[in-house]
Amino acid sequence: MIKNSKTEEIIRKIAEIERLEAFRKERDKLGKYNKEKVHKKQMEFHRCLKRNRWVFGGNRSGKTECGAVEAVWWARGIHPFRENRKDVCGWVVSPTYEVQREVSQSKILSYLRPEWIEDVTMQSGRKSSPEGGVIDYITIKNVFGGLSRIGFKSADQGREKFQGASLDFVWFDEEPPQDVYEECLMRVMDRKGEIWGTMTPLKGRTWVYDEIYMNKRSNKEVWSITMEWADNPYLDSEEIELLTNAFDKESVESRRYGRFGDEGGLVYPEFDDSVHVIDPFPIPREWYDNISIDPGLHNPLSCHFYAVDFDGNVYVIAEHYESGRDIGYHAEKIKKIAEELGWPTDMKGRLKCIIDSAANQKTLSSLKSVADLFYEKGILCDTSVNKDLWSGIAAVKDWLKERPPRISIFRNCVNMIREIKGYYWGNGDAPIKADDHAMDELRYYLMSRPRPRAPKNEPISPQMRYKNKLISMHRRR
Repeated sequence: MIKNSKTEEIIRKIAEIERLEAFRKERDKLGKYNKEKVHKKQMEFHRCLKRNRWVFGGNRSGKTECGAVEAVWWARGIHPFRENRKDVCGWVVSPTYEVQREVSQSKILSYLRPEWIEDVTMQSGRKSSPEGGVIDYITIKNVFGGLSRIGFKSADQGREKFQGASLDFVWFDEEPPQDVYEECLMRVMDRKGEIWGTMTPLKGRTWVYDEIYMNKRSNKEVWSITMEWADNPYLDSEEIELLTNAFDKESVESRRYGRFGDEGGLVYPEFDDSVHVIDPFPIPREWYDNISIDPGLHNPLSCHFYAVDFDGNVYVIAEHYESGRDIGYHAEKIKKIAEELGWPTDMKGRLKCIIDSAANQKTLSSLKSVADLFYEKGILCDTSVNKDLWSGIAAVKDWLKERPPRISIFRNCVNMIREIKGYYWGNGDAPIKADDHAMDELRYYLMSRPRPRAPKNEPISPQMRYKNKLISMHRRR
């Protein structure tokens, strides 16, 4: 009997050692976040043992990263600062399903290795490429041998859709309606679960300000922290300065420092159509620079032609913008515009462009990607664009605020002008995801760092001097 007891104790200790070793390796598998990228305030959030934790952070402060990692740690059963559970069930709540797909869902997938995923149930899109659709829930292998589930919910579904479940955790990615929050408090009661939220306070002093930030009810389990850009050591000082200067004082309070302020308005208040919109004029071919495309089939495909003068000023000179058409149709329209402009091609007669990297994904109706289909139609697509939203928006703002203007849009590019005048911040961490196709490809182009097509000191022909004189006269007019 004693021998069996000792044997069982040895087996138990071996199992515990193996579990700890597996735990160590699992932490390593979360990659650079665990090893290098986690910063001081993120670690304060993870270490806090309160059951209702919130991060009020500026954009790019790292708040969404720590929220996603927390959810993965729980689901895998590898949280370094908590007693881990088997068969965890949790929800991730986003403002809308579109925000879910673009933010929280994407973040969680980035921290989950394929071998950890038992199953994915989709609301829409293909199971084979869940990142492109809307996930209902992910079933994840727990290190204790069980199966955990992370479900995804949209706050705009209303309170009724949040009833009935018994949960271990709820993560609010951005501010939820108060009734949804209160319903989720009930969902974690049975299992003595936890709630955490990560948000940029763009709506002003709402219920979150009173209930969480000020904690007016003196709830001992409520805890919060603010994060700003300087707390993230992986944002360099030049980027912080660029982003700070890109926003007005009111926007900086919430978008940099995570402080409660007024709700955001226009993304580009720097745009002035009396300054940035000009009548078309003959552009010298030496200025032709690049074509930028944001692809769409049911949604509009946005394509604009860009030129750069010898001083580095950018001109948006032509557009193709249409929805509900296939790649063949769009390719022919783009090539027709290029032919009318006398746009340069490569030695094989192909146009070159930059395009959203999503163009590398296969379409539902074909085994070929959008980039492949454009290539077959004589348009060579460079998909290596910089899609970083915040750096891109800051870059566009930087170009727009210069006087005299560094960027001018021809008046016939009506869809770009319409979009830029109606491009508003949403309730969450990004602009409203609607009517933004030209805004996306404008960012792709400006983030490609356009340069003058020829050095200033290059000899200029008399004909070119005459053209420059006409253009200069036009700009002064």
